[in-house]
Amino acid sequence: MRSFALAPIAAACLSVFVSATHADPTESLDKVVVTGNPLKSQVLAQPSDSLSGDQLVLTRAANLGDTLQGLPGVAATNFGPNASRPSIRGLDGDRVRILSNSGASVDASNLSFDHGVAIDPLVIDKVEVLRGAAALLYGGNAVGGVVNTLDNRIPRTLIQGVSGAAEVRLGGASQDKSGALVLDGGSGQPHAGWGWHVDVAGRDAGDQRTPRFDSPTDDGTESRTSVRNSAARSHGGAVGGSVFFQGGFAGVSVDDFHTDYGTTAEADVTIRMQRQRLATAGEWATADGPIHRVSWQLSRNRYEHTEMEGDVTGTTFKSRGTDGRLEVEHAALGPVKGLIGLQTEQLDFSALGEEAFVPSTRTRNTGVFVLEQARLAGVDWSAGARTERVAVDSDGGDRFGVAQSRRFSPLSLALSAVAPMGGGWSASVNLNRTQRAPAYYELFANGLHVASAAYERGDAGLGLERSKGVDLGLKWESAQSHLHLNVYETRFSNYIALQATGELADNDGQSVPVYAFTAVPARLRGAEVEGRWQVHPAVALLGQLDAVRGDNRATGEPLPRLAPLRAMVGLEARRGDWSGRLEWRGAARQDRVSAFDTPTAGYGTVRLSLARQFRWGTTDALWYLKLDNLGNKLAYNATAVPTIRDLAPQSGRSASTGLQVRF
Repeated sequence: MRSFALAPIAAACLSVFVSATHADPTESLDKVVVTGNPLKSQVLAQPSDSLSGDQLVLTRAANLGDTLQGLPGVAATNFGPNASRPSIRGLDGDRVRILSNSGASVDASNLSFDHGVAIDPLVIDKVEVLRGAAALLYGGNAVGGVVNTLDNRIPRTLIQGVSGAAEVRLGGASQDKSGALVLDGGSGQPHAGWGWHVDVAGRDAGDQRTPRFDSPTDDGTESRTSVRNSAARSHGGAVGGSVFFQGGFAGVSVDDFHTDYGTTAEADVTIRMQRQRLATAGEWATADGPIHRVSWQLSRNRYEHTEMEGDVTGTTFKSRGTDGRLEVEHAALGPVKGLIGLQTEQLDFSALGEEAFVPSTRTRNTGVFVLEQARLAGVDWSAGARTERVAVDSDGGDRFGVAQSRRFSPLSLALSAVAPMGGGWSASVNLNRTQRAPAYYELFANGLHVASAAYERGDAGLGLERSKGVDLGLKWESAQSHLHLNVYETRFSNYIALQATGELADNDGQSVPVYAFTAVPARLRGAEVEGRWQVHPAVALLGQLDAVRGDNRATGEPLPRLAPLRAMVGLEARRGDWSGRLEWRGAARQDRVSAFDTPTAGYGTVRLSLARQFRWGTTDALWYLKLDNLGNKLAYNATAVPTIRDLAPQSGRSASTGLQVRF
């Protein structure tokens, strides 16, 4: 395990930092997670994490995947620095649900690893992550987990006057120059008032710097210290408003997000992406009557992604999507409280151009779910069910054959319990049975996928992907310390895997491997440990360990793109308005790889951040300095697709700074 060789250095740095720090921290460690918890109970059996406040400011990266990949069980697909989607417990793509304020974030990031997530981390207030199956509330394609980004674009709480935040960020491995401004205001009374929201953000970044590495080329390799074609520019903004009335609110927002970025896999190809979203949401609640709460949301999304070869327009991907959700919470029936819900989704997808490997399709999904909770014999129980009707229609075409239609009826069930054990300890168990309808590309793909350098072939005869899972948890919580342990196993009777067939296809005189979507029996199992120990009023020690193992149960072959054993040790310290964090993160060598993949070496990196709070009356500010990869360690990500991994190692030594002013 030579990858952990930097651990003694990190430990020495920690001891130096401890000796220089002394304070009395007052921040609460409680994490309130609303995703997956619509009944707002005090306990949530499903493993979860959240980032908000100063923690989010200091963790925030250029994309959603890189922002979250330090959380337990969460990795990132890392198709260069601009397109990185979260991977949870070894599952990525259509098995991880990306939400915006609990509604679908329509883009094409699940179709291909080079397609970025159309969410700007600069303007979100909070990110919540559910690890493990969350199909009950969010559909079968949440079998891996849920990532929900939350903002105040539709105000849900009335504030008086004007408040907001402005932030500027500079530096980093990509020489990032970015900034954001968020304003919120309102007037009136909670039962008769109104609120508004405005935000704008922009980013300009160059090619990402790295330690020196050998980059593959058509003629062999070249020595580089940067990731080719990885520069990016983005800008976006939103306006929204709400009216408040007795027991609730109703609001609407509109946002627009643009980004241009290099694809890394091809030296002269850039992507121009735009997403526009119109959303409305509201809630009404009362303490009387058989119905205690009604909440709703509806959004319409327009997404377009054009691949440019120099000044020539290549393939254009378009998605038009509508997502609606209604929840009705009933009055308590003895110890039982619960809700029923309805969710509808419509997605129209089209791809035009020579590299379109999926035909134009239409997907319609309607789901009905019920969730009930009760405290019985000192144990908090939760049970629910969800049934869906899914229709996927293909227009066909010269390469894709005749038009086709498929219909599916997934059914998902879940049962969980949380039992207190005294002394701050509690135990939890989650059982789930999940069914997922195959995505349009798993059914109908048939063409060269440039991003993966392979010819991908769907199977229109695929059935439901079925899985059963169990998650066991043990927690200890005190005022300033905690320990969380989870072990899990998910068995798929027919996991839809993209597997090499052994065939070769011709691409302009070059042979590329053929990969086909095939249903195979599979198993994923793993463990996650995360803890914090407040060793001194000013100092806390941090630790984290996670591992996942996935196998094709028919052949014993590893499932693709699994993160290796990962570990983190760190220290947080605070003295007055100053705070700091020093951490070492390591990954073991990943040599359990699928066919046509190669092992990934282990590594260890050291990071340091320093922050200071400023206060001027009702205004406060946070200044921060972040030093990443202090040892300038060359590191590759095992969860990235093999065709991009050698082209885009992780970033090298860098320094970045920023200032956020809140008023």
